[in-house]
Amino acid sequence: MSLAKIQQVLAGALLIWTCGGAAPSLTPVALAQEAAPEELSRKLKVRVPPVYPEIARRMNITGAVKVSVVVSPAGTVKSTKVIGGHPILVSAAVDAVKKWRFETASSESTGVVEIKFAPQD
Repeated sequence: MSLAKIQQVLAGALLIWTCGGAAPSLTPVALAQEAAPEELSRKLKVRVPPVYPEIARRMNITGAVKVSVVVSPAGTVKSTKVIGGHPILVSAAVDAVKKWRFETASSESTGVVEIKFAPQD
């Protein structure tokens, strides 16, 4: 059995174990399928980097997570919705994005941000 296959099996077992027996998909998450998402146009003032999950580092899982965000007029992230990405990386991406701060504006803004994950050895 190849190393990649072993990693997939271990990831699946870990996800099943952490989800209390529910068998989630091992394919990339595709939770929100909407019309072509737009990149967020507001200027980012504070970008908090995501914490690379240790299990992802051990399994050499890399990739990007796309998150649709609603930014309040004050510049805080009001809500998030995952559009796609590896299930092991999604939580870290959303946690980081919720801490981001944008320029103030007269109204809410909606758009998509992409968070890329790669090990930093």
